[in-house]
Amino acid sequence: MTGENATPRHRRPWLTPGVGGIGTASFLADVGHEVPTSLMASFVTATLGAPAAALGLIEGISEGLAGAGRFVGGALADDPGRRRAVAVGGYTATAVLSGLIGTTTSVVQAGVLRGAAWAARGLRVPARNALLADVVPPHAYGRAYGFERTMDNLGAIGGPLLALGLVSLFSVRTAMLLSIIPGLLAAVAIVYAIRQAGLPKVTVRRTLRFRVRPVLRGQLGRVMAGFAAFEVGNVAATLLILRATDVLTPGRGIDAATRIAIALYVVYNVAATIASFPAGGFSDRMGRRGPLLVTAAGVATFLTAYLLFAVAGPAIALLGVAFALAGIGIGCVETAEHAAVAAFAPEEIRGSAFGLLATVQAFGNVAASVVAGLLYTVASPTVAFGYLAVWMLAALVLLARAARRTRAGS
Repeated sequence: MTGENATPRHRRPWLTPGVGGIGTASFLADVGHEVPTSLMASFVTATLGAPAAALGLIEGISEGLAGAGRFVGGALADDPGRRRAVAVGGYTATAVLSGLIGTTTSVVQAGVLRGAAWAARGLRVPARNALLADVVPPHAYGRAYGFERTMDNLGAIGGPLLALGLVSLFSVRTAMLLSIIPGLLAAVAIVYAIRQAGLPKVTVRRTLRFRVRPVLRGQLGRVMAGFAAFEVGNVAATLLILRATDVLTPGRGIDAATRIAIALYVVYNVAATIASFPAGGFSDRMGRRGPLLVTAAGVATFLTAYLLFAVAGPAIALLGVAFALAGIGIGCVETAEHAAVAAFAPEEIRGSAFGLLATVQAFGNVAASVVAGLLYTVASPTVAFGYLAVWMLAALVLLARAARRTRAGS
C-alpha cells in the first residue's frame, strides 16, 4: 500500500479480529478436547471395564495418528483454499468425534473415535498455523504466535476444570457429550477469523505434494535440526509428575504426593501460559534471529529444569521451581518455533514446513517419553533426566549455529 494515507508497515496492527478469532479457536478447542481427555482414564477403566493396558494402547495409537495427520495436513495447508477448509473441518471433526466417545459401549468403539479425533486434530494444526501467518505482518509473528499459545494453554487449564465441574453435575458420558459445545464454537471462531481477515479468494488450486526436501534445505533445514534435537528431549509432562510423586511419597504417602504433584503440574501450565506472549514480544524485538534466540533461551531453561529433576528430593519448593522452569521453557519454545517457521519458510511451502514441525514435535515427544521412561525404570530417574539434558545441550549447539548463519546472512 502506498500513498500519503498508507499505514507504515511497522505500525500495522497485529491483534486483528482474524488473530483474535484464531486465538479464541485454540482456547475453545483445548477446553473442548481436554474434557474427554481428562475423563478418558476413568471412562475406559471404570465405565467400560477395560484394563489400563487398553487405555495405553488407545492413547499410543491416537498419538501416532495425530502425528501422521500433522504430516498430511502440512501438504494440504500449502494450498490457501485447502488450508481454510482443513482448519474448519479439523476443528469440527475433533469436537464431534471426541464428544461421541461418551456414547460408546465398548473399548473398541472408544478407541476408534479417539484415534479419528486425534487424526483430525493433527490435520488442522499446520492449517491453523499457516492461517495465522496469513493474517499478521511478519514483524509481529512472535506476538501473534505467543498470543495463540497463551490462549491454547489457558484452554489446557480450563478444560480439566470444566471436566471436574461437569462430572459433579452429570455422568461421565454426559460430560463428554457436552464437550462438543466448546469444540464446535472453536470451528465457528475459525470461520469468523477467515472472514474477518479479508483473505483473497482462491481460484487456482495447487498440486497436492509432500514437500520435505525443500523444507530441509538451507537455513530452514538448519533451524529444523535444532528443533528436532529439542523435541527428542521434550518428554511428556507425565514423567515430571511421576518424578514428583515418587520423591514425595515416602514422607507424605501416595494420596498426598499425588495431589501435590497435580498441583505442581498446574504450576507448569500457568508458567507456560504466562511465558508465551512475552516470549513472542522478545522474539519480534530481536529481529530475524529473534525466534532462534528465544528458542535457545527456552531450551536452556528446560536444561536447568531437567538437572533439577535429576537431583530432586522431597523439597516441594525446589520441585515447584523445576516445574515452573519447564513451563516457562515450553512457553518460549513453542511460540518461537512457530514464529521461526513463519519467518524462514517461503509462502509456497509454509504449510509443509508447519506440517513437518508438527510431525517432529509429535514423534519426537513419543521417542523422548519412551526412551526416558525405560531409563527411568531400568536405570534411575537421574539417568533418565540426564539423558534428556544431553538432548537439550545438542539443541543449544544446533540453534547457536543456525543463529550465527542467520546473522551472517543478514
